[in-house]
Amino acid sequence: MSETTTDLKRTALTHIHEALGAKMVPFAGYLMPVQYTGVIDEHNAVRNAVGVFDVSHMGEFIVRGPGALELIQKVTSNDASKLAVGKVQYSCLPNDTGGIVDDLLVYRMQHGDDHHYVLVVNASNLAKDWDWISKHNTFGARLEDISDRMSLLAVQGPKAVDTLKGLFQEDIATMPYYTAMYAEMKGVGLVLISTTGYTGAGGYEVYVPNPFAEKAWNAIFTAGAPYGIKPCGLAARDTLRLEMGFCLYGNDIDDSTSPIEAGLGWITKFTKDFTNSAAIKAHKDNGTARKLVGFELIDRGIPRHGHHVVDASGAVIGTVTSGTMSPTLNKPIGMAYVPTAQSAPGSDIIVDARGRLLKGKVVKMPFLAQG
Repeated sequence: MSETTTDLKRTALTHIHEALGAKMVPFAGYLMPVQYTGVIDEHNAVRNAVGVFDVSHMGEFIVRGPGALELIQKVTSNDASKLAVGKVQYSCLPNDTGGIVDDLLVYRMQHGDDHHYVLVVNASNLAKDWDWISKHNTFGARLEDISDRMSLLAVQGPKAVDTLKGLFQEDIATMPYYTAMYAEMKGVGLVLISTTGYTGAGGYEVYVPNPFAEKAWNAIFTAGAPYGIKPCGLAARDTLRLEMGFCLYGNDIDDSTSPIEAGLGWITKFTKDFTNSAAIKAHKDNGTARKLVGFELIDRGIPRHGHHVVDASGAVIGTVTSGTMSPTLNKPIGMAYVPTAQSAPGSDIIVDARGRLLKGKVVKMPFLAQG
């Protein structure tokens, strides 16, 4: 049964998006803004200046207690023991069959005497992730799901630092990439701010308690007005992340994809034991039959999720997982699983776009340099 708008959750800012004339769509159980002024306009605002995404549908779990690190080490692929306080790590939750439960961010944080980790997970996997992590909690860690209490504003782009630096008592302008701190946002109160994002354009993500989300949104837009700040929807978020070769769960990775074949070996550390680590190490040592690659089309047309990749005879050899017309490069780009033997940059690729055979080339990702 398809979702109706009455079944969907709202973020604390839904009324603002509607007042701004955003096109609202169902996404991961929420009513979310997909675009305001248009995908290309919003995309370019983030690449060239600053844009704000309401991504409050994302999930946040707190992990505390003496067994917190042991639990995180068991369920995640990356090595969380390397995290100092205030550092953030990209990781994934491997399943028992060589695939991925979800990808996530792991924050190591401290507020006063409260030492804890914050796990940021995908909205569509929130319940699945909670159950998976809870099932493996034989370490006595204390888990708390704060997802429904928090709003998340992604302030992205080269002018994000100029927009935000005057709104905080602390010096956020000198924060290195993938770090976080609890900071006082003027007129709002204590928030968690991190130099993370899903756009490759630089910027911050700000975690705000729901009652203060509207104040934070208004303060950010007032501060960003001189820089042409724009509200941005999920469609521009998708084109931005694809230009960077960032995986989207449900498209490029899922319960059936190995982190090794998805190009996530860099977040898969075999210096520790984690869920199904022996099988995943075998993927690394022995190689995988297929790999996730980036490609550009030479022929006119737009690759889409689910399009087949075919060989010269028309036989299906792979699948497009993500595709779009890149607003920055003005060319069609995509990601696809192809046989490892045909995964090297420069290899020919043929995409079957509903009967139209489109020629392209495998290219190294990201498609453009990170900002």
